[in-house]
Amino acid sequence: MKVSVITVCYNAVAQIDETIRSVMVQDHTDIEHIVIDGGSTDGTQQKIERYTECIAHIVSEKDNGVYDAMNKGLKLATGEVVAFVNAGDMMATRNTVSYMVRAFEEGGFDVIYGDALMVDPDDITKVKRFWKGGEYKRENFRKGWMPPHLGTYIRKSAYDRFGLFNTALSVSADYELMFRLLYKHKLRARYVPKVLVRFRLGGVSNRSLAHIWRANVEVYKAWRMNGERVSPLIVLRKPLRKVLQMVRRGPGGSA
Repeated sequence: MKVSVITVCYNAVAQIDETIRSVMVQDHTDIEHIVIDGGSTDGTQQKIERYTECIAHIVSEKDNGVYDAMNKGLKLATGEVVAFVNAGDMMATRNTVSYMVRAFEEGGFDVIYGDALMVDPDDITKVKRFWKGGEYKRENFRKGWMPPHLGTYIRKSAYDRFGLFNTALSVSADYELMFRLLYKHKLRARYVPKVLVRFRLGGVSNRSLAHIWRANVEVYKAWRMNGERVSPLIVLRKPLRKVLQMVRRGPGGSA
């Protein structure tokens, strides 16, 4: 099974190496790595070009934000399954992709997700949040739940049928995509109890209180955009889930 792994980056010269290498060392042999650079000016592009032998597609041009860049990667992807690991983030183990391939081969699922470790930007051994995906229950979306986007593998056919990231949303298009695929279109989903990715805190929806508020408002908007009703209290429930994740950091609070 071919797996497309998409990495988006912008001015990530200090972190892009470890991300690319975490894909390079995977023991699954049929990986199509796609790197979308937003026109970096700090030497990121030059670093990426050192890995041309193991990267299937490299695009370096200005984009309209992270979700636009992700869509560019999806349009290039030819794998049966697609995963994302963005600059500064790392696949958790050498067998992450092969483990997920086996999970897809075991049953007829469209979406398979696991757990994620959210780590200190300056020290990736310090776990700040343990994002446990948990067993899939469709109704959990009403409580502000979503699977870890960077710990979720999705069949390419799902994107082909139901669309890409909605770039009208600036900070929560990942939530809207998951909601659209899983809740609205009821795709078959499975949880695997395995940490699939380590990613640094400071993503697009966590950069400031203003971003966090906007992200939660966009979560409510995602329901309305898809013709579904939900209590406005979801704006409060989603931040509460993040607080609980910070309390449950996993064994020892570090990795």
